[in-house]
Formats: sequence, structure tokens, C-alpha cells
Amino acid sequence: MASRRLKAAVVGATGVAGQQFLVALAGHPLFEVTRLAASARSAGKKYIDAIRTDAGQVQWHCTEPLPAEFAGIRVDEGGSMPMKGIDVVFSALESDAARKLEPVYAETAGVFSTASAFRYEPDVPIVIPGVNHEHVKMIDVQRKRRGWRGFVLPGPNCTVTGLAITLKPLHDAFGVRSVVLTTMQSVSGAGRSPGVLALDITDNVIPFIAKEEEKVEKEAQKILGGLKNGKFSPLAMNVSATCTRVPVLEAHTESVFVSLKKKATPDQVKKVMRAFGRDFVRKGLHSVPQEMIIVHDDPYRPQPRLDRDNGRGMSTTVGRIREDKVLPNGIKYVLVSHNTRMGAGCGAVMTAEYVASQGYFRK
Repeated sequence: MASRRLKAAVVGATGVAGQQFLVALAGHPLFEVTRLAASARSAGKKYIDAIRTDAGQVQWHCTEPLPAEFAGIRVDEGGSMPMKGIDVVFSALESDAARKLEPVYAETAGVFSTASAFRYEPDVPIVIPGVNHEHVKMIDVQRKRRGWRGFVLPGPNCTVTGLAITLKPLHDAFGVRSVVLTTMQSVSGAGRSPGVLALDITDNVIPFIAKEEEKVEKEAQKILGGLKNGKFSPLAMNVSATCTRVPVLEAHTESVFVSLKKKATPDQVKKVMRAFGRDFVRKGLHSVPQEMIIVHDDPYRPQPRLDRDNGRGMSTTVGRIREDKVLPNGIKYVLVSHNTRMGAGCGAVMTAEYVASQGYFRK
């Protein structure tokens, strides 16, 4: 780890994803948030005033209270935020704004983003610590190609996170040929966007989420693929996803069907999932849970309400591991992954912790 607390900025700090970053960074032993940035209408205000409406309502959307350390910080405008002294930027920008501003920040700082703007660039890894953290080596390639002192590291789509974590031990032990999944995604994954208004989602299931299925299919192949000579080689794995929105506040549930290259019993699958990530956990990073994957034998688990907060929302919970008789060497299971913690701000902070442990902020 770095010998000092790294100076950090959170951009898009007034939105839902930005607030999740603030919760993850409150009192953090490695990162000290010294700047907050948002849109022009918030610039110049103290943070608490920037999220307060004219009627006096404080629009703080996390279940945890607003950390007092951030309430009095004066908000900058994202496009003109001073970068002097900033080591790390946690970006919760929308993709169009991220495409424009994140390269500016990356000229001098490491940027950890929840946006999809750079996920599919040939020199940009999509990192999940414990799964493909070796891909951070692409930072060196990215710096050389783009002339940055910093870098951009986007996190994966929140739906991909739990999927990739559970596929990794299967891929390592048995090989994965193909995956078919149906997701039941919480409304928090849509932020405050249209399509999940109360009258749309109550007593209902929305059978389509724009661009989600394509992201799942493409990102899973990149995350689980190899890295050689500064180039990614996506995993040759067919992925077919159906993504739906359901009336659950937080955590995504996924029903996953996997065709393995080598036959495995459900007990063998449980064993490799339970053992997964032990070496990574021993690194002692602040945000890493004690168990990367929690496996239930109870056929009624996992459930989002009961299991989303496992490992402080950083563990992926799996149950109903069974043989599938349709796919060759088929295994099927259900997973629950916390989309706004491991799948968003907290996951990005954990990636930043790993990158710091590898000395990239000293280079």
C-alpha cells in the first residue's frame, strides 16, 4: 500500500452512484476525499446544500446516513475541477460525460469509473479484484499509448459482476463452454431513470433493459479472458442473457445455466466455489469480504432481502446448485449480487485498493 493517504475526488457526487462512492470512502484508511464535483447547478455550494431541494428535502439516496466528513465540502463543477494534488478520481459520471472528462482526469490521476464509456477499448481492462486483477498490468500499456500519467479503469456492468465471480472458479476447474442466464434486476440499478416508475414496476416485471444483455455477453468474455503481450484475448465462451427488471430495491438475482468442458457434480461445484478467492482475501485489502462466494445448501436461498448484505454487500451468494440435463455437462444455479455495493462504488474502491497495493500511484 502507499505510505500516505491518497488524495481523492468524487465526480458526479450528488447522484445515486456518487453517493455510493461517498459511503464506501467514508473513513477509508487509504483514500482521503478532498474534492467533490457535480454539475454546474451544484457548483459553489456546500455538498449538503447541493443535495437539498428548495423545499428543504435532502436528496440522499443511500440507506446509510450522509457521512459528516463530506457535508461541508464545497462542490466543484466537473469540467473545471482543479486536479492539483489529486491522486485518484472516483467517477460516477454518465457515459457521455465520462467519455469527455475522464481522459482529462487521467492525464494526472488514476480514474476508477462506474461508466461504460471506456470498457470496450483495447487498452482498458474491466477489473474485478479476485477474478482478473492481473489485468491491471494494462495500465502500463494504456499510459504508453495515451501519454497519460494516470489511467482509466472502469468497473464492470453490475449484472456481470456476480456472474463473472461465480464463473471464474468453474472456468479454472472445469472449463466453461457456454452460459445461458436470466436476470431479475433491482430497480436501484436504473437509478432515477424512466422505465421503473412506481406504476410501471409495482406488480410487474419489465422484460427488457436497454443495452444490458449485450453488455453482459461482451464483458463476461473480456473479464474471464486472457492477457498476453499487451492484448486481451476474450474467453471463447458463448453467453446468452435475458435481463429483466423486478420490484426489488437492491441486489440482482440471476438464474444461470452453464455448459462445462469437463463434467462436474454439484458437490464438486460447491467445493470450488467455496474455496474461491482465499488467496486474494489474505491480501487484507480494506473492502475485500472474508468470503468471495457464499454457498447455500438451503433450496430457498439465496434471496435478495436475506443475502444482499452478506460480506457487507461484497460477497456473491449462490444456491440451488444442480445438474442440468439439457446442456452438455450442464450445471445450473441461482446467485444474488449487491448491484450498488460490489457492483458499483464499493467494487470500484476495492479495485483502487488493489491497484494501490501494486504501486501504481508511485509510478
